[in-house]
Amino acid sequence: MSYLELAYIHLVTVVPAFLIGTYLIFTKKGTPSHKRLGRVYMILMLFSATTSLFMEAQVGSLVLGHFGFIHLLSFLTIYAVPVAYFSAKNGNIKRHKMSMVALYVGGMLVAGTFALMPGRLLHDWLFV
Repeated sequence: MSYLELAYIHLVTVVPAFLIGTYLIFTKKGTPSHKRLGRVYMILMLFSATTSLFMEAQVGSLVLGHFGFIHLLSFLTIYAVPVAYFSAKNGNIKRHKMSMVALYVGGMLVAGTFALMPGRLLHDWLFV
């Protein structure tokens, strides 16, 4: 699969994840809709992070000829989602909340900021 195809798949999963994640942050926690949307959010985030691992870094230094620093946020996502899920299942709401905040800040806000920087594909799509 080409880089461009992977980028489209990544974008199609990350945009709804961003919208759902933002909604979940500002709404009541623990409700049935929170739990349902939370599962959708987690699946979208895992799929998006996994897809991004197949995309070779286009900016900055490469590790193993493929990964860039932004890929660290994909690994954070792949770690944080199961931690958040099982923490909620086991009643450890404090750990669930910390994992979800780390996931949103790192996986959405920080990664999104990097993706919008000059030289990156999303920046070119939106601003060039």
